[in-house]
Amino acid sequence: MCRHLAYLGPAVPLAELVLDPPYGLYRQSWAPRLQRYGTVNADGFGLGWYADGDPLPARYRQAGPIWADENLPDLARVVRSRAVLAAVRSATAGTAPGAAAAAPYADGDWLFSHNGVLPGWPAASGELAALLPPADLLGLAAGCDSALVWALLARRLRAGKDPGEALAGTVRDIVRHADARLNLLITDGRLIAATTWGDTLFHRLELGHSVLVASEPGDDGPGWVPVPDRSLLLATPDAVTVCPLPSPFADRAPTPIRRDHQP
Repeated sequence: MCRHLAYLGPAVPLAELVLDPPYGLYRQSWAPRLQRYGTVNADGFGLGWYADGDPLPARYRQAGPIWADENLPDLARVVRSRAVLAAVRSATAGTAPGAAAAAPYADGDWLFSHNGVLPGWPAASGELAALLPPADLLGLAAGCDSALVWALLARRLRAGKDPGEALAGTVRDIVRHADARLNLLITDGRLIAATTWGDTLFHRLELGHSVLVASEPGDDGPGWVPVPDRSLLLATPDAVTVCPLPSPFADRAPTPIRRDHQP
């Protein structure tokens, strides 16, 4: 499993989101408080962010643990952004090492992270791989389960599916073929969309100002709201919508059940 977060709001230093919170992503790399599977996320990390006037995100990814990177504190102190996605990795057994396997993955203006697992990698993933054309398989970002999940999702996004529909359809297809854990997280710098399927997720909304979505709270302050398992979340600084994901054997679209407007 892994830990991840996404933020939209006024431009802030990356350190304010990743390094500074007392129980934030940096600390979650060795001492997550709520992670259901695994205890350490030391198999790589990555940060993705958007610069004003440029719709394509920048990324900084490394193969080692986040605490071992001597360059990160300076980078995170001076780089500011209004939209960020960051993750620390706990690699699925049998998957490729290296920075290329660390989230966030990117395609056009989208960033992606996967907190979860496709069990039995790679032998048990043949049916999922068959859902992709050969060109997409040859173009996988890395030899790992998260890269395959991203290829399935990115194909839907490129086809023009809206983010909620793309996430729900990807989860449906994967769960039909594998007993997977699929907490997925994407942003295009304007919207955050996420799923819960097997692990924790929280959001904190400061209405009209900012929204933060994270695997677990980075502090003990007020405002953190847990997202129920098997849910779809859509978030902007103006609202957070949460709805249940349909059964993987149903083709209906997700139906919203809650919309939070309180700061």
